[in-house]
This record gives sequence, C-alpha cells and structure tokens, in this order.
Amino acid sequence: MRFVLATANPDKAREIADALRESGADVDLLPRPAGVPDVEETGDTLEQNARLKAVALCEATGLPALADDTGLEVAALGGAPGVRSARYAGEGASYADNVAALLRAMDGLDGERRRARFATVAIARWPDGREVAAFGEVDGVIITEPRGDGGFGYDPVFVPLEGDGRTFAEMAPDEKHGVSHRGRALRTLADGLRIMEATAAGE
Repeated sequence: MRFVLATANPDKAREIADALRESGADVDLLPRPAGVPDVEETGDTLEQNARLKAVALCEATGLPALADDTGLEVAALGGAPGVRSARYAGEGASYADNVAALLRAMDGLDGERRRARFATVAIARWPDGREVAAFGEVDGVIITEPRGDGGFGYDPVFVPLEGDGRTFAEMAPDEKHGVSHRGRALRTLADGLRIMEATAAGE
C-alpha cells in the first residue's frame, strides 16, 4: 500500500516510517508534496485533527494519505497541552520553547500531580472516503528537567511508567517505539491495513 504522509515534520515522518517498518507493514510512504500547505488544525480532538489532515492530503494529491495527531495531556493542567501540544508556547514554537512552557506551568507540582499521558490517533484515508483509524496511549510522569538527546518534542521530560526510569529521549528509537503512544497506534493501524488488504483480496 502506498500513502502520502500528511506531516512535513522530518522527526515525526522518520518515527512513523520506523514504527511501521518494525510492525512488518508492507507500506510505501511518500513525502508530502512541497506545494501542499500545512493543514489548519481546527479540531477539538486528536481524531478530528488527524482526519482533517488526512482528508486534505487526499484532496490535494488524489492519493491515499496517512496522518496522525498527538497530544500530551496533564491532568493537573486540565488536560493541557492536549491538542495544542505542538503550539503550546505559541505559533512557531520550537521543541525547547514548548518544553520550557510546560515546565513553567507545572512548577510546584509534585508526586501524582506530575502524571501525564501521551496519546496518538493515526488515520489512513483513501480518496473514496474509506479509512482505517487507530489509537495509542502511554502513561508517564513529567520530570523537572530535560534528560537525553534523542527523540523530539516533549520526549526529554516524559518518563513512561512502563519503562525503567529513562525518558523517551534517553531511549533508542526501537525501545521508544515498543512502549510509545505513536508506536502503539501505528502497530494497531498496520493490523487494520492487513485486515483490509486480506478482505479485499478475498472478494
């Protein structure tokens, strides 16, 4: 199966490709064409934003598209950053800007109040309206100072509860994919694509 990636973020594109490859999915990913602009993420949920991006890429290219949206949710902050995770410190914010804004917002919080959840919704969409959607999540805690040089986004301050105390940024990519929200969503998506392909082959 061949899909155009909705994201132009090279870090996310690389992680999506790696996770799908590790899942054993037979998927060929094409980069988003340079002439296709960013999609305005006006949805109230991760699923709405992922679908907006997938639909827009289908319409712009006439090809099947793969999109995802990811959010970091901190209960003590009322679920923020949530759908605004990539823009938490403002439009055009860098990874470091967003992490700094999060740590400022959580200053003084300790114990259970530093609990957080990463969630991803991934959608494979066809121009005729067919789609496969998948969800993945992981619980963790936000530490007070960044650690590690790997990953991207909030990875340097997120420690998954299922791990060994390291942040996502301190893990090798395959270690992160094994427990991460995006890795789980894409494995589920790959399973859905295999089922769709098998069903189509049997018709």
